[in-house]
Amino acid sequence: MGSVDYQEMKVRTSCVGLQNLLQRLSFSVKHYSKHNHLQTVCFYSKLKPKKCHILDCSGSTFTHWTVPPGTILPWRFFSCKQEGTKIPSKRKQDTSIATSELLYKNLLKLEQENWNVISARYNAMTKRIKEKLEELHKYVFCSGSPRIRFGQNVYFEENGCIFLSKADDADEGNVDILFSTKDLGFSDAFIQRIRISPDQRYMAISLKSENSEEATCVVMKLGHFPIMEEVIPSVFSFEWATNDVLYYTSQKNLKCQNVFMTTFTDQKHTKLVYTEQDARFFVDIYCTKDRRFLTINSNSKTTSEVWLVDCRHPFKLPALVQARTKGVIYHVEHRNDELYILTTYGEPAEYKLMKTPVASSGMENWQLVYALEKKTKLVDLEMFSDHCIMFLKNAGHLYLDVISFISHSVQSIKLPTWACEFELESHPEHTTSTCYFQLTSPVHPPKRFAYSFKENNLIEQAVQEVPIIMNCHTTRLLAKSKDETLVPITVFHNMNSKELHRKPLLVHVYGAYGIDLNMSFKEEKLMLIEEGWILAYCHVRGGGELGLSWHKDGCQHNKLKGLHDLKACIMLLHELGFSQPKYTALVAASAGGVLAGALCNTDPELTRAMALQAPFVDVLNTMMKTHLPLTIEEQEEWGNPLADEKCMEYIKSYCPYQNIKPQCYPSVFITAYENDQRIPLAGVLRYVQKLRKAALDHASRTSKEGNWIPNIILDIQENGSHCDSSWEDSLNEVARRLAFLNKELEEVCHLEHHSKSCK
Repeated sequence: MGSVDYQEMKVRTSCVGLQNLLQRLSFSVKHYSKHNHLQTVCFYSKLKPKKCHILDCSGSTFTHWTVPPGTILPWRFFSCKQEGTKIPSKRKQDTSIATSELLYKNLLKLEQENWNVISARYNAMTKRIKEKLEELHKYVFCSGSPRIRFGQNVYFEENGCIFLSKADDADEGNVDILFSTKDLGFSDAFIQRIRISPDQRYMAISLKSENSEEATCVVMKLGHFPIMEEVIPSVFSFEWATNDVLYYTSQKNLKCQNVFMTTFTDQKHTKLVYTEQDARFFVDIYCTKDRRFLTINSNSKTTSEVWLVDCRHPFKLPALVQARTKGVIYHVEHRNDELYILTTYGEPAEYKLMKTPVASSGMENWQLVYALEKKTKLVDLEMFSDHCIMFLKNAGHLYLDVISFISHSVQSIKLPTWACEFELESHPEHTTSTCYFQLTSPVHPPKRFAYSFKENNLIEQAVQEVPIIMNCHTTRLLAKSKDETLVPITVFHNMNSKELHRKPLLVHVYGAYGIDLNMSFKEEKLMLIEEGWILAYCHVRGGGELGLSWHKDGCQHNKLKGLHDLKACIMLLHELGFSQPKYTALVAASAGGVLAGALCNTDPELTRAMALQAPFVDVLNTMMKTHLPLTIEEQEEWGNPLADEKCMEYIKSYCPYQNIKPQCYPSVFITAYENDQRIPLAGVLRYVQKLRKAALDHASRTSKEGNWIPNIILDIQENGSHCDSSWEDSLNEVARRLAFLNKELEEVCHLEHHSKSCK
């Protein structure tokens, strides 16, 4: 499977490795993507359950990068050897670096002091928003953690502990504690995922600190008294090949290129199994649903290669499925001695399901089983013994295609129109007759559904009551972009709201790496709807909402199309009476900062305020620095300005940092992280300084009574990273951000009222 997005770090605990494939193969962190969380992705709220991290016991891998924490990157100075140019001495270079580091530290201190002074004006509103979000959170996440069943045993995680109970035990208090982060000295970490060995004698757990991207794998020997068997640092993915053989990938400097095997027999040993030599590729491990094979997946953003480890013979060398072919992505599942291959091979270059015998796995033997319809997004795939379920999105609507391997038929199942996102549950046993999943939207908390293969129907599961706004209206629009391409928009608003043209509008955008805008439930979105806001999600090119071609049409030399799409979406919203520019705010995170920052330069009059979270705003300088660990693999998304002068000029034409100029900008609120290794804080500091100067230069040139100067605020978080913050830190971030946006739009109303009074 693939690497995770450089910018986007949306951590996502999918229960199926194929979803990770779809999310990670489309980008390289982040993630983030990542991002998967890089891994992001709309305006990614970092609010998450306070006590319960999703337990993932199936054969999946996280869309998430885990890398060792590093120091903040200082201002960078480069010595380019040119004819007739004197190369500075090492002493001068050291002095220059020391000076740049000092400047960086001083600027960082000034920004922190500035925020401490400015933040007082937002304290009252921040407090109100926090209280409201905490109340909503209690309702939404009161149902406890997911429970994963292995035969008669049920595993679940709460408050940093992993518990074991019996499936038929009615006494909920009769549980065994298998693992506790606090008791075993990992109190500052949260449980990211677990893997149970086939005979349930061992449990492998990944732990991650909230303030870094480094993950540690802890292996527990289970029994009456579980003991910690081994601690493996810097592990990205891991799977049990047999009862006592564990395969895992190691990571270094944001890269994952080595696969190791370790045994837990009487004679323990660890050996290197696979090494990826190409810096553009990222390696992870997946276990097929029937546990027949482990797959070693090496992927760039555009190309895949998979090796099989036979779980019956785990010490044999991995076998190649198909040598990497430029532009062909593929992922492997297994059923009845056949490989089922999800791939972009063939025309059109969208995902297809193909199959081939294990013994003849080459591309020339692949046979088509299922192909997607045009402009359809494959969100996920779940393989069972006799069926396969495709989770699909078309024109903003979700549906299932259920493939029967017995009758060789495909049945389409429509899902509720309000649904915007799937959230799959873990199905460790591939012979199960029911597939469970949840549906959600930004304003609808997750609802649990089940599809029964035996009954051939969809069942809505009973859930505890949560505060759902029944009068929230969902509208799906199409905006005509500059080249007349129709761009989808999803709009939410309260049906009881009157005079929508005077209501505040929050516009979300991402448009990179083939990733959809995150439209899962967030407490703050529900709160905003209750308070009369309009929420709009612009599914611009560069994202993945309409399939792989939608991404391709918005990356590299097509990146400006995403900017044109965003402008067309906002203008259509205003034309249709959804708010107006002075009541409009734009939000984006990570790589979404490219389009948001670009629009801020080209059409600042379309919005009153902008809020960015860990934004990527200096594309050109970043892509010119090949010493950064992820620059090379990012070239498939942004291009290579060092090798192509036209590419350099093209990036320069839209890069937010490069195009700042004196003009009337909207107010801007940026959240950044000291521990962020994907979006170096130094670049964000440069962007903020240049933006402030341009805004002040414009104000001084057009000085007149009542001239408006935008607030440009940088909120630097000492804790947290591009991937994660603690629940408390996340809550504070979201509350401060929304307080800023409320204040900015309230100020418009105040100025309007004052103007009318003067008349």
